[in-house]
Amino acid sequence: MILHCMANHNFKHSISSVAILLFFVTTTYLLSGCSIIISSATSDMMEHLSSTILNDDDLSMVKAGAPAYLLMIDSLISKDPENEKLLSSAALLYTAYADLFVKDAGRSRKMASKALSYASSAICLEKNDACMLKSKTFEEFEKIISHMKKKNVPVLFALGNAWAGWIMANKNDFNAIADISRIELIMQRVIELDRTYKDGAAYLYMGTLATLLPPALGGRPEQGKLYFETAIKLSHGKNLMAKVLFAKLYARMIFDRKLHDQLLKEVMASDPYVPGYTLVNTWALVQARKLIKSADDYF
Repeated sequence: MILHCMANHNFKHSISSVAILLFFVTTTYLLSGCSIIISSATSDMMEHLSSTILNDDDLSMVKAGAPAYLLMIDSLISKDPENEKLLSSAALLYTAYADLFVKDAGRSRKMASKALSYASSAICLEKNDACMLKSKTFEEFEKIISHMKKKNVPVLFALGNAWAGWIMANKNDFNAIADISRIELIMQRVIELDRTYKDGAAYLYMGTLATLLPPALGGRPEQGKLYFETAIKLSHGKNLMAKVLFAKLYARMIFDRKLHDQLLKEVMASDPYVPGYTLVNTWALVQARKLIKSADDYF
């Protein structure tokens, strides 16, 4: 029971941080991707809006505008229900929005289920043997995932992300928590196929999963450390959220105050205004300040 409670708490707060990053990145990916379907006159506007969002430092504005994106992609999917790119984008966006901005448990579960449904539909359309993955035995699941190819990475990553969100929304369900091993398998396959996908976002998941529990209960902090370091390297240091996660999940777990403060001070000393990362980095700065402020009490 203690193990279950710790997994609930750590998983929720750890994956939430990854979802923050994915929300901002996916918003832009979604808008630019939709330009393929929208008229050419609207396409230029959408692409410009995409760039504006990622390079904005107003978190509240993005939060207020997010529901419009959800309605937009739902509408696009209703017109093109077998578009894998749209389904995957919708899964990513719904997962992140529910995790970041929805406080009502019932509504969160509803949105998480919708995200997982979108992601499941996307991977089923791409590979027939990947339909109904959630109902497969672990052995069947492992075999299917091992046969995924590089072209399948976007839908595979979207599935892992949505599944993680679904677990968070159903964190009091033992059966849901048991699915964590499947997420790890998915993200490991993403890394094997394309380690640079979304600037190494799969490594952030792997780092989170490795530091989910303390070593005495099966955690693998040193492996997590390598994952976080790789994520920082693959983003070329532009993604400040990777350092925040490294400090929050690894340095705090092993009570390394020196590394913890070093990482967070590097974040706070960095210029957040990096093309394509400004909004993400603005959030990272907020989190870094909170972690530094609470460090004396923690350590």
